[in-house]
Amino acid sequence: MNMKNRSSKPQSPHRFAYGGLDRVIHERARLGVLTSLVGHPGGLLFADLKQLCGLTDGNLSRHLQILETAELIEIFKGYKHKRPQTLCRITAQGRKRYLDYLAVLEQVVLDAAVAVKSNSDRAARDLPGN
Repeated sequence: MNMKNRSSKPQSPHRFAYGGLDRVIHERARLGVLTSLVGHPGGLLFADLKQLCGLTDGNLSRHLQILETAELIEIFKGYKHKRPQTLCRITAQGRKRYLDYLAVLEQVVLDAAVAVKSNSDRAARDLPGN
């Protein structure tokens, strides 16, 4: 006899695939850059981003290039007091993709918390004397 628990909600076959974890954003350095830029809608100078994210010039340049190609950020080059300056700013599309990414990441955290709690409760019930 096949007995189904009617109170349990049917799960999607790919419930934990998390397709919304955008590979461009998911890389640690790029996530740091975007998080920095979301908090500074007017943009940040290259040197400030480099310091905030703990990256080298070359590493930051490469990640900015990837983010710009994906149209998540825009880069403005200019001069101030005869010194070159690079300003980086998140785009509207970049902000939307970042917020969508965070929503999926939040679901990952919630799913993990439920799994850990369920496992802890099960382990506690299985202890001798319970």
